[in-house]
Amino acid sequence: MSIYLDYLAEIDSRQTQGLAPKPIDDGALVAEIITLIRDAGSEHRADALKFFIYNTLPGTTSAAVVKAAFLKQIIQGEAIVPEIPVAFAFELLSHMKGGPSIAVLLDIALGDDATLATQAGDVLKTQFFLYDADMFRLRDAHAAGNAVATGVLESYAKAEFFTKLPDVEDEIKVVTFIAGEGDISTDLLSPGNQAHSRSDRELHGLCMMTPQAQQEIVALKAQHPDKRVMLVAEKGTMGVGSSRMSGVNNVALWTGKQSSPYVPFVNYAPVVGGTNGISPIFATTVDVTGGIGINLKNWVKMTGPDGKAILNNDGNPVLEEKFSVETGTVLKIDVKNKKLTDEAGNELVDVAAAFTPQKMEFMKAGSSYAIVFGKKLQTFAAETLGVEAPLVFAPNKEITVEGQGLTAVEKIFNRNAVGVAPGKVLHAGSDVRVTVNIVGSQDTTGLMTAQELEAMAATVISPLVDGAYQSGCHTASVWDKKAQANIPKLMSFMNNFGLITARDPKGRYHAMTDVIHKVLNDITVDDWAIIIGGDSHTRMSKGVAFGADSGTVALALATGEATMPIPQSVKVTFKGKMLPYMDFRDVVHATQAQMLAQFGGENVFQGRIIEVHIGTLLADQAFTFTDWTAEMKAKASICISENETLIQSLEIAKSRIQIMIDKGMENAAGTLKGLIGKADARIGEIRSGVKPALVPDPNAQYFAEVVVDLDLIDEPMIADPDVNNADVSKRYTHDTIRPVSYYGGTKKVDLGFIGSCMVHKGDMKILAQMLKNVEATQGKVEFKAPLVVAPPTYNIVDELKAEGDWDVLRKYAGFEFDDVAPKGAARTSYENMLYLERPGCNLCMGNQEKAAKGDTVMATSTRLFQGRVVEDTAEKKGESLLASTPVVVLSTILGRTPNMDEYKSAVVGIDLTKFAPPVAH
Repeated sequence: MSIYLDYLAEIDSRQTQGLAPKPIDDGALVAEIITLIRDAGSEHRADALKFFIYNTLPGTTSAAVVKAAFLKQIIQGEAIVPEIPVAFAFELLSHMKGGPSIAVLLDIALGDDATLATQAGDVLKTQFFLYDADMFRLRDAHAAGNAVATGVLESYAKAEFFTKLPDVEDEIKVVTFIAGEGDISTDLLSPGNQAHSRSDRELHGLCMMTPQAQQEIVALKAQHPDKRVMLVAEKGTMGVGSSRMSGVNNVALWTGKQSSPYVPFVNYAPVVGGTNGISPIFATTVDVTGGIGINLKNWVKMTGPDGKAILNNDGNPVLEEKFSVETGTVLKIDVKNKKLTDEAGNELVDVAAAFTPQKMEFMKAGSSYAIVFGKKLQTFAAETLGVEAPLVFAPNKEITVEGQGLTAVEKIFNRNAVGVAPGKVLHAGSDVRVTVNIVGSQDTTGLMTAQELEAMAATVISPLVDGAYQSGCHTASVWDKKAQANIPKLMSFMNNFGLITARDPKGRYHAMTDVIHKVLNDITVDDWAIIIGGDSHTRMSKGVAFGADSGTVALALATGEATMPIPQSVKVTFKGKMLPYMDFRDVVHATQAQMLAQFGGENVFQGRIIEVHIGTLLADQAFTFTDWTAEMKAKASICISENETLIQSLEIAKSRIQIMIDKGMENAAGTLKGLIGKADARIGEIRSGVKPALVPDPNAQYFAEVVVDLDLIDEPMIADPDVNNADVSKRYTHDTIRPVSYYGGTKKVDLGFIGSCMVHKGDMKILAQMLKNVEATQGKVEFKAPLVVAPPTYNIVDELKAEGDWDVLRKYAGFEFDDVAPKGAARTSYENMLYLERPGCNLCMGNQEKAAKGDTVMATSTRLFQGRVVEDTAEKKGESLLASTPVVVLSTILGRTPNMDEYKSAVVGIDLTKFAPPVAH
C-alpha cells in the first residue's frame, strides 16, 4: 500500500495549495486502489472507490489499462463491487475513450454471453476512438456471422455515434468578460513561465490571468447560471503569439463545460471573442475543443466624406465603438441565423464564419477529434458492409474557379488532398483533408500532446508521416527539478511512439536541445510538404507549415492527416537594392511596415498565407522571413525558391540529417535515412526537370500583392512594444516598426539577447566580426549591458568552432555553457558581459530565464508580449524591443540604442547584403 500512502501524502500537499487530488495515470496506484476496494473492512475503501470512479485518467494510460481490466471482471461476475453494478461498469467504460476500454468492450461484445454482448455492443456504438486492430476485429467477427459485430458496424455506417448526439442549441446566451484591451497573447491565458504545470490541468488553471480575474469569472457564472462566459479581447485579436492548447484548456476550465463526470478538470466548449477576431492558430485550438470563436467587429474605422479611413496624428485609423462588450454585458448568439444580438434580440454583427457546417459539427461532437475519427470509422464500416455511407457529415466545401491558376499553397493542398475526386482542382476557400508529411512536438507542450495521444488511444505514429521530431529546446536553458521530472518521461513516451527525440531515453546519445523550428526546417525535404508543429513558429522555408495546438499535433501524429480550409494568399516581392549596411532582419521588419502603409493600416497578412518570392536565399536565411510571419498574424508562409537554391538547401538538410544519424538518433523505422532518400529523390526530380521547384501559376489569384521597396530601407528597423502608448490596444503588437533614429541614440538598453529561431549561423559570424571591429577601433570590448547569446543549434556551434568564430566569442565571454554540468537554476541577475548559453530558446521562451523586471531588452527574438521576455515592476514596464543582430550587439556595448554613425562604423567589413532577397524581374 506504499504507493497509495504516497498518493495520500501528495493529496495533503495539494490541499495546502487549494488543489484537489491529482488525476491518476499510474496503473500500479490503481492496482493498490482496487485491492482496497476489494477489502470490505478497509478504512480507505470509500476514498479508494471515489478515486477509481472519478479520478482515474482514461485512454491508454497504464491506469486506464488496470481500470478497464477490473471493470471487465465486474461485468463478467469475477469481482463483486456493490457500488459498481454491471450497468454502471459499462457506463464507466463508455467514458474511457479508447484503447484498453475498447479492447474490453470488444472482448465482451464478441464473447459467449449474449446478454452482456448486446450491452457491450450498445456501448461500442457510442465510441469512435477505434484503430485498425479494433476495426479488423469487428470486420472479422462480422464475416464469421457475429450479429453483434454486424449491428455495431451498421451503426457506425450510419454514424449514430454522431447523429444521436444533441444538436447545438439554436440560441446561446453569453455574458462578457474583458480579458484585456488590445491583442491578447496566449501568455496571458497560459504563461510560458508556468509551462512545467500544463499537464496538471487544475494547477495550471490557477495561472490564467490573475486570481482577481478568476474570481470575477466565477462571480459572473454565479450571477448568470443560464449563460456562458465569453472572454473578450477588446480592441484587439484574441490568442496571438501561439496556439497554446493550455490557454484554451484554461479558458475551458474556468468557463466551459465538463467533458465527463468521471474525468476531472477536462472541460470543453469555451467561448472567446475579439474585436479583430481570433488569431488563426488559436482559432484552430478553439475548434479542437468544440468551442466558439467570434469576430466581434465592435470597433470600426471612422471614415471621411471620401470613404477613406480618418487617421490620427500617429497615422493610425480612428475607431468608433459600434456596440459595447464591457464586462457583464449580456449578448445572444443566434446560432440558427448566425447572428450576434444584444439581450433584446437586436442584431449586432454577422457571425457566420464562427458557425460553418464543419465548426457546428465540432461543437455538436465536443471536439474536432470526434469528427476526424468518426469519418474514418463510418467509411470503414460502410466498405466492410458493402453499403453506401449515408451523407451524415457536412460535405467539404469545394471551390473550383475555371481558368484560374493555382497559388503555391493551393498546389500543395491539391497535391496532398485526401478524398477529392481525381482530376478535381480546388482553390482557396475549399475545405480539404490533407496528409501531413512532417510533425513537430516541442517540450513544453509535448506533455499535453502525450496526454492527447493517450486520450485518443493512439499507441504508434501513423505510417503516413514521413518524419516527426520531439524537441528539448524550450527547457534547454535550465536543467532544473521540473525539467528533470517532466522531460525524460516525455522523451520516453515519444520515442516509443515513433518520433525522433532530442534526448535518448536510454542515454546513448548526447541530449540535443536545438530549436525545434530549425530541426523541422532541416528534416523537411520536399517543397510540396505539409508540416504541423506544436508551436506558432512552425514556419518552414520549404513546404507549407502550420503552427498548431498540442491536440492537433497529436491528431497529425496518430492519423497522418489534418483538415482545414485552403487559405487565401498574399504575394510578397521585392524591388530596389539593399544598402550595404542593412541587415536582412531590417527587410523583415520593413515588410510589415510597408504592408501596413500600403493598405491604410489594415493587416492583409492576418489569417492568410504569405507567399514570399525570396528564391535566392538558402533555407536557413529564408526561414528568418517565414519565421517572422507568425508575428505578422499570417496563418503560414510559402517560400518560392529557385531550382539551384532549393537543391543547395536540400543538400544542407541531408548533411544535417546525417549528423543526427551519426549521433545515434535514428530509430528502428529508419526515419532519418528515409528522409535522406526522399531528399535525393526530390533533387533528382529538380535536376531532371521532371518536377522543378514549386512556383505558382502565372494566372494565380491573390488576395493582395505587396511589393517591398528595398530602396526605402535606409536605417535599422526596430519592432517596439510601445508600452506607454495612450491607446492600450496599440501596445504589445508587432505593428509598431520604428527606425533606429527615432530613439536619438539615447534610449537605455539594460540587456541584449541574440538567439531564438530568428537567427542562423550568419548572425553568429556577424557577432564575432563586430566584436573584432570594436576591439580594433576601441582597443578592447566592454559591455555596458549584458549580452545573452544562445545559438539555435549545436551544428552552428560545431561549425563556428571549426571556422574559428567560437574562439572569438569565447574570448569575450564571461560564461560558456557546459553540457556536462548544465545550469540547475535560472539566473536572477546578469552582469555586464557576454553569456554563451546552451543552444535552445532561452529568453525567447520566458519559461525558465527572464530579464530582470522592468528592463529594456533589445533582442533578435520574436516575442515582445507583456511579461514574456521581461516582466513589469510597479515603477516601470518591461520592454522587449526586436532588432537585427548588429543593433543588439551595439546596444549592449553602448548600453543604449546606437546612432547611425555608430552603427555604420560597427558593421564595416561585414557583408550583410549577401542575404539580400531577389528583386522582381
